[in-house]
Amino acid sequence: MRYLLIIIILLLSCVDPALATDEFAEQSGHDCRYCHLDPAGGGELTAQGEAFVVEQTAAGISVASSGFARLLRLLVGYLHLFTAVFWFGTIFYVHLVLKPAYASKGLPRGEVRVGLVSMAVMTTTGLYLTWLRIDSWQSLFDTRFGMLLLVKLGLFAIMVVMAMLAVFVVGPRLRRRVVSSTKVELGDMTSEQLALCDGLEGRPACFAFKGKIYDASQSPMWKKGQHMQRHSASGDLTAALGQAPHGEDRVMRLPEVGSLLASISDAGEQPKKQFFFLAYLNLILAFAILFVVALWRWG
Repeated sequence: MRYLLIIIILLLSCVDPALATDEFAEQSGHDCRYCHLDPAGGGELTAQGEAFVVEQTAAGISVASSGFARLLRLLVGYLHLFTAVFWFGTIFYVHLVLKPAYASKGLPRGEVRVGLVSMAVMTTTGLYLTWLRIDSWQSLFDTRFGMLLLVKLGLFAIMVVMAMLAVFVVGPRLRRRVVSSTKVELGDMTSEQLALCDGLEGRPACFAFKGKIYDASQSPMWKKGQHMQRHSASGDLTAALGQAPHGEDRVMRLPEVGSLLASISDAGEQPKKQFFFLAYLNLILAFAILFVVALWRWG
């Protein structure tokens, strides 16, 4: 946090006065594409834009940032974009490929660090870039860019709140839910009890197959609860193992320890449902932010 504050102070100390394209558009009577090759504004100028710069400079009005300010804006913008791609890519991979269920026993520390650092970097760089682009609070409500920026900031703020709830409220509840049942007794189990038999930290590696529960703890093919790096213990593998190249006899060789019982809904499932809700809400918000960016650039 201390280093983050130092970075914010350094960035703000390097801020030039806002060179708002919307303000210049009002002065010239033309929209952004009149002076910029990019219809959204910014970047390379057209011949009319170059002439406007010369005209304003001759009148003693600065319309161009210093070389250092432009380089700093480029680097900060690149960091903002890189972090957004990295964070959103993680969200899409986890939610669409791995599915949130993989974290139903608690959020992995690596992803927690990625999320917290990404949110801090995006907040810092986003505020800096907004400071450069917006010359007054009124422009947030009077210009198309300002209104889209407000929508984007609002969606991002909701994502941050949801992420904080997942990390500091729901995540600990999920971990407590697992820790409260660390003593595993082999026998008939519900799917919730079977979920604890993951083969890690001294727990047995068990899985269900066609309604029966098998203990693979002593099998060399199930090290650390993983079979061929494709199947994990602690769940019902009937469909997965039914498509395996070997026959059912391989499964039957393992010790049968009980039967899979019907799940019993209880209060312990509430944190898991809350986590799923937050996870999919953040996925929807990520898609919404990308849509706002697309609308700003090409809409």
